[in-house]
Amino acid sequence: MGDHPLQAMNTTGLIAFLKAAGKLKHIKRTGWVEAGVPNPESVADHVYRTALISMVLADTRSLDASKVVRMALLHDLSEAVTGDLTPRQKPLNHAASEANAFQKAMAGLDERQRNQYTELFREYQAGQTPEAALVHAADKLDMVLQAHEYQETGVEANVLDQFWEVDLPEEYGALLSALKKLRAG
Repeated sequence: MGDHPLQAMNTTGLIAFLKAAGKLKHIKRTGWVEAGVPNPESVADHVYRTALISMVLADTRSLDASKVVRMALLHDLSEAVTGDLTPRQKPLNHAASEANAFQKAMAGLDERQRNQYTELFREYQAGQTPEAALVHAADKLDMVLQAHEYQETGVEANVLDQFWEVDLPEEYGALLSALKKLRAG
């Protein structure tokens, strides 16, 4: 019969990992807070839709949807340790501190999982593969869509202008253009 994989798992470590990830539900996105957006989304809210955007775009482009969803789910995990930092707040050595924070958040997982997820996170950080570039684009597209939604709820457009200033690879430009047309009304 053998042991079931969950019985052999370090359940204490898994719970610690899930609790670390759960902190993202309570961390408000700093850019929205600084802009004065009332009741801003959490990092977990952002990660969810980034993963969904990543999945749909991966399917559209015939890329590995499973890989991009996993990458998207992990892309902001380090913020469970560091908090959400705007580009202005990130130190010069941010990539290294982000990688260390990522490792802290994953400490409860077994070595195989830590290695697998670390590889995905490094690929995302490097942004050199089509999958990583897609997740970076989905991350930005979610921000633009969120800015549009805040504007629809009455947040003044000039407060949100900074969130529309994104560079995207050409293959995602049509979606950004469509969002800008919606914004223009």
